[in-house]
Parts: sequence; structure tokens; C-alpha cells
Amino acid sequence: MRLILRKDIENLGEVGDVVEVADGYGLNYLIPKGLALHATASTVRATQHEQRLRDAQIQAAKRSAQDFAGEFSGIELEFSMRVGADGRLFGSVTNRMIEDALQEKGLDVNRRRIVLDEPIKKVGTYDVDIRLHQEVRASVQVRVMPDEASLADEAEAEEAAAGTEEAAVAEVEEAVEGADEVQAEAAAEAVAVVVEDEPEEKPDAEEEEEKAE
Repeated sequence: MRLILRKDIENLGEVGDVVEVADGYGLNYLIPKGLALHATASTVRATQHEQRLRDAQIQAAKRSAQDFAGEFSGIELEFSMRVGADGRLFGSVTNRMIEDALQEKGLDVNRRRIVLDEPIKKVGTYDVDIRLHQEVRASVQVRVMPDEASLADEAEAEEAAAGTEEAAVAEVEEAVEGADEVQAEAAAEAVAVVVEDEPEEKPDAEEEEEKAE
């Protein structure tokens, strides 16, 4: 039998195509499911007209998405988050948060269109895509930074580390100074011992003769 398709059907055809199918397939499946109609002159004209309207709507939606995508150019979103010592966030930046931030900038985007494979959990800069249409995407830059409390914690940790390092250096210097003093004392004692152990000089023969005269 001869039918005109109302939907795209894999391995058979696209909307508006006129196809030949087995009677059972057409009568028991395609027509009851609303996937096809008997291909008469009137149904062919009506279906083709509907398809032209749909194509026009699709193209209009695509153009609208392309125009909207231009509004995202240069958009940068910043999030100040509580951050641990390793740069990981206490929490995460989600597509809901990005949706809210975009709305604050006058860009109304459903969070389901924000392409985020998983929430952002570390500080850094990320390029996040926004699916505006099947064939159109926009991109925004998302910067995640430590908040003031995290910066204060980091400064305190650095100060503590610097103090520990200074104490260690002072301890080493003190140990070296002590070792030098011990070595100096030992050397002085050794010299004293050597002096004490030296034998008295005996007068030579000439001196003895002079004394005898």
C-alpha cells in the first residue's frame, strides 16, 4: 500500500515522504500509531504543507538561538566559595547556581540547557557550554575563587608555617653555635695540656762552662 509519512521512521523515510509498505505493516502499525496516512492527493498536499511550516519554525528557532548566543559573548561569572587547603570547595558550583547568575545578568536560560557533566568542585576557570538549540551553543566563562574567610585561613596558615620555619632555623643556628663553643673549649684544653707536658729546657755545654768560670 502507498502511504505518506507523518514522522521520520528509521530505514523507511522522513516526514512527507511517500512510501510503499506491506498492507499489514501500514494498517496494523503505521496508520494506527499516527505515523502515516493513506497517500491521496489531499493528504500528500496537507502533509507537505505541514512539513514546510515545521521547517520554517525550525529555521526561525535556529536563527533566534543564534541571535541569543551573541548575547553571551564576553560573559564571565564569578563565584566566591569556601575553599580547603588543597583548593577543593566545601560544596560545589552547580548548573542551578550558573542559571541564577545568568538571570542576574538578564539572560534567561533553563538550567537543563547548561552543559555541566558534574558540579565544579575546585577553584579555577572553566568554559561552560549552553545548549540553546540542537545546532547552536553558547559559552560562558566561570571563575571559582576562594572567599574572604578562605583567604584569611590561607594567610594564617602561611604565617604559622613561616613562624615554624624561623624557629627551626634559630634552633639549628643555636645548635651550631653551641657546637662551636664546645670545639673551642676542647681546643683550648688541648693546648693547655700540651704546654704543661713540655719538658724544661736544659742549659747547653757552653752555658755550663761560663757558669763554672
